[in-house]
Amino acid sequence: MAVVEPVILRSLKRSLRNLRGEKAPVLAGHKLLYRCNLECKMCPFWRREDEELLKLPEEIRIMDALANAGVSFLGFEGGEPLLRRDLPEILEAAHQRFHTSLVTNGWLLEHRLPELARHVDILFVSLDGIGETHDRLRGIPRSFERAVSGMRASRTEVPTVISHTVTRENLDHAERIVQLAEELDVGLTVQIAYDYRTADPMSPERARLRPTIERLRDLKRSGAPLMESQGYFDAILGSWYEGRPWRCKPWLTINIDPAGRIVLPCYVLQEYQGRIPVWEVDVRKLWNSFNWEPYESCNKCALACYLEPSLFRWTDPSHVRQRVVGAAMRYAQRSGRAPSPPAASRLIQIAT
Repeated sequence: MAVVEPVILRSLKRSLRNLRGEKAPVLAGHKLLYRCNLECKMCPFWRREDEELLKLPEEIRIMDALANAGVSFLGFEGGEPLLRRDLPEILEAAHQRFHTSLVTNGWLLEHRLPELARHVDILFVSLDGIGETHDRLRGIPRSFERAVSGMRASRTEVPTVISHTVTRENLDHAERIVQLAEELDVGLTVQIAYDYRTADPMSPERARLRPTIERLRDLKRSGAPLMESQGYFDAILGSWYEGRPWRCKPWLTINIDPAGRIVLPCYVLQEYQGRIPVWEVDVRKLWNSFNWEPYESCNKCALACYLEPSLFRWTDPSHVRQRVVGAAMRYAQRSGRAPSPPAASRLIQIAT
C-alpha cells in the first residue's frame, strides 16, 4: 500500500488542478516500438517500419518530461515491448517515477517474467478469443496457448489483466473470456475494435454489438472481474444507441510514439503519429493552448483510456469509491500489499 497511496494522492492533487481550469495529463501511454511477433488483423502498428529505437537515456528524457507535466500513470505498449532487450532497464526507470503498466501479447512472457515483474504494477495480456479464434485474429498459431501459459506464471508475481478487443469475429467469445479470467484469477479489461485506416476493418456491426455490451454490463453488475466501471458500458450504450453522448476529455491522456513525439489530439484520430518530441516542449503550456473543443464530442471510439477518465468526477463520491478506493484495495490485495488500517482510513477520507 505504500506504493499505491502516494500515486493516488498525487493524482488527486493534479486532478484538483484540472477542476480549477488547468489542463494536465494524468495518464500516459508510450509505444516502445511498432515491431511485433504477431500480425493482428485489427492492428495497424506492426505493419509500420520502426525508426531507430530510442536508447535508455532518451527514454528517461521522455519520463522526466512526462513527470514534469503531471503524469502519474505510465503504460508501455507496442508492437510487442518484450522484443526489446533493454525493457527491464526502461521499466525500472519508469517504476521509480510512475505507477507503471505493460501491455504484451504474452508470447515471450513466461520466459522474460523474472526480469520484469518487480518493475511493473499491472500487466495486461492481450487475448481476443478462445483457442483457434485468438490465433486466427492474431495471425500466428499457438498464440492463445502461449498467452495463457504466460498468465498462469505472471498472476502470482504481478497483478495480471486480460486485455480483450471485441471484433466482428469474436462477439460470441465475450462471456467465455470473462469465464477464463475467473478461472485464471486475473482481471479483465474490454475495448471495442476501431477501424483504423491502415488495418483490416474489424469493428463489429452496431446492431450485433449491442447485446454483447449489455451482457458485459450485466456481468460487471454481478461481480465479474471487469476493470471497466458500469458507467463505461452505460456511456457506450447511451452514445451509440440512444443519442446521449459523453464528453471526451482527451487532455487527461498523453501518448508518446516510439520516437518520443507527442500524439495530438489522441491515439485514435492520429493513429499514433506524433509530431513534436515531448522533451522539446512545455507540455502544460501546450495542453492549455491546444484547441480541444472539436474533439470533446467525438465518441468515435470506446477506448477505456479515454472514456473512463472522461467520466470520472472527484465530486461524485460513488466514482471515487469505485475507481480510486476500490481499485487501490484490489491492487493491494493482488500485489500482496494489504493496506494498513490508517492507510485504508485515509483513502476512505479522500473518497468522502
